[in-house]
Amino acid sequence: MSEYLIRRNVVLEALRGSRREVFRLYVQQGLAQKYVEDVVDTAVSRHVPITHLSKQKLGQLVQDSSHQGVALEVGPYVYSDIQAMLSLAAAHQEPPLLLLLDLLHGPQNIGSLLRTAEICGVHGVILQDRRAPDITPSVVQYSAGAAEHLLIAQETNLVQAIRQLQAADVWVAGLDLTDESQPLGEIDLNMPLAIVVGHEGQGLRRLVGESCDFLIRLPMRGHVESLNAAVAGSVMLYQAWQARGFVGDRAQGS
Repeated sequence: MSEYLIRRNVVLEALRGSRREVFRLYVQQGLAQKYVEDVVDTAVSRHVPITHLSKQKLGQLVQDSSHQGVALEVGPYVYSDIQAMLSLAAAHQEPPLLLLLDLLHGPQNIGSLLRTAEICGVHGVILQDRRAPDITPSVVQYSAGAAEHLLIAQETNLVQAIRQLQAADVWVAGLDLTDESQPLGEIDLNMPLAIVVGHEGQGLRRLVGESCDFLIRLPMRGHVESLNAAVAGSVMLYQAWQARGFVGDRAQGS
């Protein structure tokens, strides 16, 4: 069963990636070449068939008028596994850096975290299989196409996934507001590390939190009780990357 990815940046990243099968690119008729040149050139280089449609018909095809003149017909998202993530880290000769999402909901939250994870060089993202969203076109859109470059696994039991990582000498840090949580900045995160981000408002589930090697909280000085989960998780990812000396840094726009 196929689905459609829309918007220029998302479509371009999907064409640049190799996460899933690509069937056809749809381009709006009469659109200035400069707006879609990169997309079309990448599709041609991959031998992807191209069909031109009117703006109205393109909107009807994808059931969304905000398509920005392009749509990519693709196969279902292809998930990975933990071993592939650890192997990727080893291939890059880097300590593993992983992100685990404990029943985090909302395509915008998940997409935002996936975008940060890809930027920070995370080797993989692990989702709770049950009661959590799939990597839908909406999630891919909120990730600005970053999901198409990431290894993402769905695990039925997140506690078992944590134990598998610990058995591979990966430290697991839960992001949570508890009395046992240590302030960010007091722990050196330059280690094989998996960061666990919990449900918006509820934090980590009890067994997940108890399975972590340590818990971390973000220092706060304002009146608002806590940060949005995606923002807090992004701060943690950048802090972990900074602890590694921003290895592989590429300046924005380069």
